[in-house]
Amino acid sequence: MKVAVITGASQGIGAGLVDAYRKLGYGVVATSRTIDEATDPEIVTVRGDIADAGTAERVVGAAIERFGRIDTLINNAGVFVAKPFTEYTDEEYDLITGVNLAGFFQLTRRVLPHLLATGAGHIVSITTSFVDQPNSNVPSVLASLTKGGLTSATKSLAIEYASRGVRVNAVAPGIIKTPMHPVETHATLAGLHPVGRMGETSDVVDAVVYLESAGFVTGEILHVDGGQNAGH
Repeated sequence: MKVAVITGASQGIGAGLVDAYRKLGYGVVATSRTIDEATDPEIVTVRGDIADAGTAERVVGAAIERFGRIDTLINNAGVFVAKPFTEYTDEEYDLITGVNLAGFFQLTRRVLPHLLATGAGHIVSITTSFVDQPNSNVPSVLASLTKGGLTSATKSLAIEYASRGVRVNAVAPGIIKTPMHPVETHATLAGLHPVGRMGETSDVVDAVVYLESAGFVTGEILHVDGGQNAGH
């Protein structure tokens, strides 16, 4: 049985990814700060802050103890705070860089040796379309700073490990209907996409599942954003 590690797995896109990988027949190690015990015996849950190196240690340990291997890592956990640049606080900077950057770094570097051990493997990070197409209606420099770093790191890792069987990709969503966005904001947010609607969780999940099966695709930043990356 192949095994996927999924961060930010308690709700929204992360919960959808857990379901999708189980349907693909994978065992899953799911982690978030608030995740509950799973009733499915092929899902192991680990509660913790992904910005903390100790959480990464526990996640990898749980995967190896329960399944003996790791095949896919999905860095889905993320924090998005939209506000004018000069209004960001030190606490928000620490939170956003902690989850988006330290979370990626601590877990990815611990998972990679296990992917290399199988001579295969896949890493997918969830970024944001605002990295490539900033929008003055949604000022979000700290998202660009952190998720933009993941975009560059995705390409760099893809090239570093291309000859060793590990693929590295990213999905750059537009604004997705998740609990992060109150219903009363949906009409405004829909208008920020050329296609005139927000994305659904399933749109992002389908993109990750595609990348999982796309053996000739690595270093790709797949935009799932209703046309935002193309222009306005």
